[in-house]
Amino acid sequence: MGASYCITANWDLIHQAVLLFGIEFDATTSKMINRTENITILIIDDDESMCDACVQTYVKSGYIVDIAGDGISGMQKVKDINPDLVLVDLKMPGISGMVVLEEIKKIDPEIVTIVITGYASIDSAIESMKKGAYDFLPKPFTPEELRLITKRALEKRRLTIESNRLLQEKNEMREGFISMVSHQLRTPLVAVQQYFEVILGGMAGEVNDEQREMLERSKIRIDQLIYLIKDWLNLSKIDANRIVKKLASVNITSIFTNIFNLMQTIAKEKNITLKMDIPENLPTISADKETLEQAFLNLVDNGIKYGNYGGSLFVGAKEKNGYIEVSISDNGIGIPEDKLPFIFEQFYQVEFKSDSTGLGLSIVKRIMDAHSATIKVTSKPEKGSTFTVLLPKSEEEK
Repeated sequence: MGASYCITANWDLIHQAVLLFGIEFDATTSKMINRTENITILIIDDDESMCDACVQTYVKSGYIVDIAGDGISGMQKVKDINPDLVLVDLKMPGISGMVVLEEIKKIDPEIVTIVITGYASIDSAIESMKKGAYDFLPKPFTPEELRLITKRALEKRRLTIESNRLLQEKNEMREGFISMVSHQLRTPLVAVQQYFEVILGGMAGEVNDEQREMLERSKIRIDQLIYLIKDWLNLSKIDANRIVKKLASVNITSIFTNIFNLMQTIAKEKNITLKMDIPENLPTISADKETLEQAFLNLVDNGIKYGNYGGSLFVGAKEKNGYIEVSISDNGIGIPEDKLPFIFEQFYQVEFKSDSTGLGLSIVKRIMDAHSATIKVTSKPEKGSTFTVLLPKSEEEK
């Protein structure tokens, strides 16, 4: 009984060490492991005595500690040392702790922040959580309370980093798989497509009418598969986080000038006139030009594809309530009203779109969502459709 009791007591001590000091027990080597090594903590507080007390507590636990006496210098140190955790006082000279919390989130969202304040209230606690704080610690607090909340915060950071890493690996595997499959599918299909063109061109011998009809139908199906693979690959590559990181000031006129140059030949085949009315002094938008141009290209391509012979396609843009409104209108076959709520869903096809992959408008919607833009459509059968996009202006225009 005595030996059993001693073992239980020892495990209790080990558990307390894990919680308070970041020490873990390796059962394989029977050694204590200090998990606080190389963890950096920044304290932003103008109260010197509070900073000294926190520093002593953290140093004893094996953390690397730095301090800043105000929000401005604190944010600079966040950029310089890239801490794992930051303690932030709410009331300091200069900028407030709430502003500091917001800025830290912008600098590195994986940094964990804990608010420490002598003016604790439910409202300030709620607001600080909204600003990104992990927890709220009213002054005064004991060293044990500080260690425990720090331990939990750092564990949360570890789990967040691990989750983000696994998500990134998953996305990379998904993109790699889709690229591989797309390549493996496209290569033989393109070869088959070329054989059809050779045969239909009469270079492999005479083809009678019945054979030609069968071959042409088969070629249409091959073309559809190739378009489907291309759209599928494009859809898989649209990453909202990557798009946001590439946002810059973009001139909307330059986007549609490029698109009209690309689509002019196709429009002429259907005798469709392309028209553009965009003011010269229109403010720039905040966008990733490459993906946004792809989205608008899809809309213009649809307007031409489903437009009536001899019709027109019109693109207009104007400033509206702090945004840039872009409209793309055609006078084509239109979309039935009961189909409109579903047209942005993946693989959804309106009945008459027999040659559509059902992914084009899904790609458009995903790109617009990544740009914090809204898109809506109005349409009447046999009258045409209008797609309207509301895009945020660039920061320098606000």
